[in-house]
Amino acid sequence: MTRFLQDQAAGLRDLMSLRTNTSARVITIAGGVNGVGKTAVAINLASALAEKGKRVLLIDENACPNNICAKLGLKARFDLIHAINQDRRLDQVILSGPENVFVLSALRGIHALPKLDLASQQKLVKSFRQLSDLIDVILIDTAIGGETHVLPLSLASEQVMVVLSGSVTSLTGSYALIKMMSLEYGKKHFLIFVNKTDTKQSSQTVFDSFSHIVRQYLSVSLEFAGFTVTSEKMYQANRLCQPVVNVFPTSEVANNFRQLADNVIYSNCMDHFDGEIEGFMQRLIHTSHLSMTNLTV
Repeated sequence: MTRFLQDQAAGLRDLMSLRTNTSARVITIAGGVNGVGKTAVAINLASALAEKGKRVLLIDENACPNNICAKLGLKARFDLIHAINQDRRLDQVILSGPENVFVLSALRGIHALPKLDLASQQKLVKSFRQLSDLIDVILIDTAIGGETHVLPLSLASEQVMVVLSGSVTSLTGSYALIKMMSLEYGKKHFLIFVNKTDTKQSSQTVFDSFSHIVRQYLSVSLEFAGFTVTSEKMYQANRLCQPVVNVFPTSEVANNFRQLADNVIYSNCMDHFDGEIEGFMQRLIHTSHLSMTNLTV
């Protein structure tokens, strides 16, 4: 059963006692094509970060049945749009997932951002300001395709992690995504996560080949954030609607995600912004009119 933060003892009210002065890290997780396992990476990275004591908010741009809520067995009754329209408070829209992981369905809300008047923008920023001391990391799982807002979400984030596999379509789509952000909007730093390969060595080979091509034509910084190999444990965890980090904690793939969490925490491959969470929302509103209609290789 879905548990709303306002109705549970371990909700946002209890997090008030854990306030810190550390700015939240905002990371957009993107993919050039469908089928690379981007959403599963977002969920398991969140759980691996939570294991390390981080409080993580997953913002989900995807629709059912392939979104975070569906994969965690949660039922999202509300979307960010309900907070924007003031039908619900932001804490009433956010769901509780695995321990220290929270989920905000935002498909409709993100699509509404370009149409907001100034007063609505200010109210939304104020709502997110309340999360500044309660959340350590925000992970944004972007949609793929013509309706995605991956561009404004990425430009507003400190870090962008591109999830790719070894397939030609994945490599081509990822290159096109990085090219668009780099040449047209000046984004220069990208984390690369290689998912669902056969071996660690093949993952490194995929990254090295992709990195060589990208750096040959684009002036960007790529950092190898990590990898996973194809694992039956991942499929089992997906069927259980649980992160593999939680249900198979000693598995190799769970340790892969823990290594990814470490790499993300200590990575310097980022843009540095001021303003904490409300600053992110201000940047997102400012860039929300941008689209990916010109995405080409």
